[in-house]
Amino acid sequence: MSTTYLTLTNRTLRELNEIELTSANFASSRGIQTAVKDFINKSIHDIYNETGEIPLLYARTTQDLFVGDNEYDLPNDLRKVDMDSFSMGPKELITNGEFESNINSWTTGDGSPSHTTSGNGRLNLNDAAAYQAISTTVNKTYKIQIRVLSPNSSSTALIVRVGTSAGGTQNLNTTQAVTNFREGAILQTTFTATAQTSFVYVEAPSVQLDVDYVRVSRNDIATRKLVYILPNYTSFGVSPRPNTNEFSVSYNYYQTHTDLSAHGDNMSLPDRFSTLIVDRAKYYTYMLLSLIHI
Repeated sequence: MSTTYLTLTNRTLRELNEIELTSANFASSRGIQTAVKDFINKSIHDIYNETGEIPLLYARTTQDLFVGDNEYDLPNDLRKVDMDSFSMGPKELITNGEFESNINSWTTGDGSPSHTTSGNGRLNLNDAAAYQAISTTVNKTYKIQIRVLSPNSSSTALIVRVGTSAGGTQNLNTTQAVTNFREGAILQTTFTATAQTSFVYVEAPSVQLDVDYVRVSRNDIATRKLVYILPNYTSFGVSPRPNTNEFSVSYNYYQTHTDLSAHGDNMSLPDRFSTLIVDRAKYYTYMLLSLIHI
């Protein structure tokens, strides 16, 4: 675990031969103690500003594109954007298809679908079904990927349907059995939409199966690297303007960090940086004291 704000502050105060703080009086610090708290954050800022591209602050984000809109805001927590990392590809049409913390956006088709924390979060179907409606373009082909696991080692297959209504089979009606119970199985196939709204339906009949993820996107949109013309620090634009809502742009950036505030806050930097932070905070404190003593 990373070093806490209280620990960094007290290590600095101790080396300055000043009175240390406790968790009870940390928020009500005064004088040199408050200055040291400020210098701890200032020292962390110095590290981030010096290096710029710390892997701990690395993030990749995706922006969905919309018909007619050619300018989009960059993230609010942006420190630096990698202009060479922009790529455009098909938009993910399923909402909450990874089931990380819940099964919101999915509607019960039968039984009682639930959420399980297994893996990184999964949709649990115990003699149950769930579905989601997505926007599609008529006569366009879509790829669908579903990973299914069998926690009770049952070979009963997951039913997967795509149609113009919940459980409809107009576009797809298939199954995916699980033979390797530890690794599960992945269904990868395509369907052609026949309506502007398509329903993705998954069912585990008379058996318990876990769905790890459901992903749907246009099959005819290839992911390609984008070349920037002019860098901007608050937004990015695309040209020409999108003519469909089924594109998305992904890119890398480095996040700003959050200042330490409460006594138990942990710094994002690894513990090995703590000595550097303490020494830097001491430097700022000595500078302050030298001004006071003049």
